Amino acid sequence: MKKQFFIYPILVLSIIFTGCSDDDPIPTPVNEEELITTMTITLSPDGGGTDIVLKTVDMDGDGGNAPVVTITGGNLSAGTTYNGSIELLNASETPAENITEEVQEEAEEHQFFYTIGSGLDVTTTYEDEDGDGNPIGVEFTLVANTVSAGDLTFTLRHEPNKSAAGVADGDITNAGGETDITETFSVTVE
Repeated sequence: MKKQFFIYPILVLSIIFTGCSDDDPIPTPVNEEELITTMTITLSPDGGGTDIVLKTVDMDGDGGNAPVVTITGGNLSAGTTYNGSIELLNASETPAENITEEVQEEAEEHQFFYTIGSGLDVTTTYEDEDGDGNPIGVEFTLVANTVSAGDLTFTLRHEPNKSAAGVADGDITNAGGETDITETFSVTVE
């Protein structure tokens, strides 16, 4: 009987000590991607006039229902310079969360790219930069050169390689990273 009384405390203590090992991995917090439901690109003519607004709304994010894409304010005018700005929202929350602020706070980890399709005669220039002097693209200039029409695609990349060939000039080819949001707009310059 004395042997059993002596064995039970040892058994209990061994279970306690092996269950509380310092070798257990500590779970790392998951940094979830933000849901971007709305991207609004506002093009304001230099010198005044009617703003042109390119907008995509996709309340369920990637997959599911197709986004609603709109262009308001008319067509671009040939020979006009536009001051562009991009706003990103997560409108699935109330009030809507402004994702643009996060992109600007994490500027070294983000960059917008503007891809100009064949047939469209516009040029773009970055007007903002991160702490390392690389472009962000929330603010930009767009020049509508001549009468033309075609696609204009806006893409936000997370963690692009900003030092890769052409990336600082807006070439997405070597950027890498992950696409946070992308949308193509059919644009006309008249």
